[in-house]
Amino acid sequence: MGEKKTKLLITGMAGFVGSHLWEHTMKTTDWDVIGLVKMDRAGDLNRIQETLNDHPEYLARTKTVRHDLNDSLNTVHKHIGEVDYIAHLAACSHVDISISDPVGVFNNNAKTTVNMLEYARTKQPNLKKFIYFSTDEVYGPAPEGYDFTEEDKLRPSNPYSAGKAAGEMITMAYGKTYDFPYLITNTMNIFGERQDPEKLIPLCMKAIQEGKMMTIHGTPGNVGKRHWLHARNAADAVLFLLQNPIIQSKVHIVGDIEMDNLQMYKLVAKYMGKGDVVEGRDYCYLDFHSTRPGHDSRYAMSGKRLADLGWVAPVDFEDSIKRVVEWSKAHSEWIS
Repeated sequence: MGEKKTKLLITGMAGFVGSHLWEHTMKTTDWDVIGLVKMDRAGDLNRIQETLNDHPEYLARTKTVRHDLNDSLNTVHKHIGEVDYIAHLAACSHVDISISDPVGVFNNNAKTTVNMLEYARTKQPNLKKFIYFSTDEVYGPAPEGYDFTEEDKLRPSNPYSAGKAAGEMITMAYGKTYDFPYLITNTMNIFGERQDPEKLIPLCMKAIQEGKMMTIHGTPGNVGKRHWLHARNAADAVLFLLQNPIIQSKVHIVGDIEMDNLQMYKLVAKYMGKGDVVEGRDYCYLDFHSTRPGHDSRYAMSGKRLADLGWVAPVDFEDSIKRVVEWSKAHSEWIS
């Protein structure tokens, strides 16, 4: 008999980050992947199909299972089978939606997580590791000059981040109560090909392409600031951590460049051939943070723990921005 294939279960595989994790797993391992997909507003199987069109050989190692994680997974276990790893990425990550529908979004992020944990605990006895994919927003706004560490307190500012923080708490509780092999990761501002069109970089590209004014959230002295991470780097870090012995812990996956939203808009404009952009003609400010409670102006986390484990990002930041812009210009349906 041949050697048993490693199997990875990805929740939210039709989503932006989940599809990049699937593609990166196909390219860099010989693993089989089972993807749980709900097909809600963020899920789009075209993300998977476009890659399969170029790499039909991936189909033999890929299986998708449709399921709403608000419901028990016992009904679909026979379609999943035994897996070695679980990467729980499925979530509603839109702050505005969480403000208008706090109960629905909280359940979509917290209840689904406990359902996944219970499924993994009771139906996957040989599971090596369960990664819970969380967010920088659980820490709340970061003071200028300070990057949160994995030991800092959680201070979520909106229902989305509160639901993700609750997911972290129940994941840690499973570790303590059941000696469950979890790892929590926190990421921030992931960008890349096939991103949801309402995110900042696709919005910048669309505004420039259509010759429309771009709204920059903030004021001239207080523009929202983030660390930026390409989805391929996020996927590579997740695969690295799945295979690393670290367990029952927490690790930040952080881009090495911190940039405010106006700087990002100007960088995108540069690679779209726009040239200089001018306030009042090409962009305007909206004092978003003072008028919209629940939105934080700066998020920042330390990536030292992951670097100390030996992970090195495979994709350069500015080159990745250039490649995303070039790809999106050739696939304009993803920014329309």
